[in-house]
Amino acid sequence: MKKIILLLAIGVTLGLQVQAQKKTGYVNSQELISLMPEAQKAETDLKTYIETLESQFKTMATEGQTKMKDFETNSATWTDAVKEVKAKELQDLEGRMQEFQANADQKISQKRQELFKPLFEKAQNAIKAVGDEGKYDYIFDGSALLYSKPSEDILPLVKAKLGIK
Repeated sequence: MKKIILLLAIGVTLGLQVQAQKKTGYVNSQELISLMPEAQKAETDLKTYIETLESQFKTMATEGQTKMKDFETNSATWTDAVKEVKAKELQDLEGRMQEFQANADQKISQKRQELFKPLFEKAQNAIKAVGDEGKYDYIFDGSALLYSKPSEDILPLVKAKLGIK
């Protein structure tokens, strides 16, 4: 009877130890994304989009400077009604410029998400595939991992899965 209890105790202890030993890995997702060939095109497209917005804003700013110089130069000869119309035009343009600036950050953020979402999904699918193939219980993002017990960096495996050298 004592042998049976001892064997059961040993079996339970071994079972708990095996269960406690989960296989973990980590990958720096930011590094992975930056290594993907598609990332350069996405970055270039985003930069082009930002430059387009900046160009539009510069056009508005130039228009504002021109109108302001015109106002300063000619306001002495204008009637009060003309001054009022010109001042209103300047105020409207300033309002449009402020609105444009406020919306530009949101538009850039949306464009970044639109361009990089397929890359994130591709990376996530590759990480999941490596996790399934390697029988990992947990895979952490190493870009924020400050300490962990020994685990495996799966970046080389995911790069291989994506065909990145």
